[in-house]
Parts: sequence; C-alpha cells; structure tokens
Amino acid sequence: MEELEALRKLVEEHDYTAALALIDEMDEMAKEDKISKIKAFLRVLLIHLIKQHAEKRSTPSWENSIDHSLDSIWDINQRPKSKGQFMKADELAAAIEEKFPMALRHASREAFAGVFDARQLAKMIDAEAVKRQALGLILAYDPQN
Repeated sequence: MEELEALRKLVEEHDYTAALALIDEMDEMAKEDKISKIKAFLRVLLIHLIKQHAEKRSTPSWENSIDHSLDSIWDINQRPKSKGQFMKADELAAAIEEKFPMALRHASREAFAGVFDARQLAKMIDAEAVKRQALGLILAYDPQN
C-alpha cells in the first residue's frame, strides 16, 4: 500500500514521469508475484510426476495434487484483460528446469518411503521425459475438462 500512497502523492504533485515509473515498478512486482506462485505449483507438479515415474504407479492423492497444480498454474498464468499469459512456453520450460532439482529432492523424501536420496532417485527416472511431460500437461491443460 505504500506504493499507492506514493503514486497518489506523485500525481498530486504532477510528477507524471515518476508516477509512470512507479506504475511500471508496481506492474513488475505484480508479475514477479505471479511467476513466484506459478513456480511453487510447478514444484508440486514435478514432485508428483517424479514419484509416478520412479515408482511406476500413481495414487488418487498424487492425481489430485497434479490436477490442483495444473489448475492453479493455468489460473495464475492468465492475463484476464489482454487474454495473454504471464509466462509463455519457453519461460515455463525454463522454470521447470529451475525447479526440477528442488522437486527431485522433495520427491526423494516421499518416493519409496524416502529410502533413496535425490541422486539415487534421479537414476531411476528419465528427467527429460518428466520435464517434457510437465510442460506438455501445462500447455494442453483445459480447465473445462
């Protein structure tokens, strides 16, 4: 809210250049917040996909987490006014790469009751296939189905 007060003051003082700069900064902060939330749901999605690939099975709980993650990613990623998205396919792919090691670490604590560490679990999966699957699920996601 400090930003809104500062913006009001700049407009009242007719300092439109500074006001526009502050609006740009506020817009960037909002975008970064959206991207941060998307990445958090990407991590959850990856954890469950890694467990599925490693254990070669799934559970209703994992499926629900995958569905919830996909729905949340889709919802957060939408720009309602412009009908665009905050993150395009290449940015989503980069975020998947970024979050994969952390997701692997978390998955290692859950898959096979935590018996294997992240390095051991990584040897049990095709990491690139998991990443492709994650991106494919996100890009093909339809909230109506």
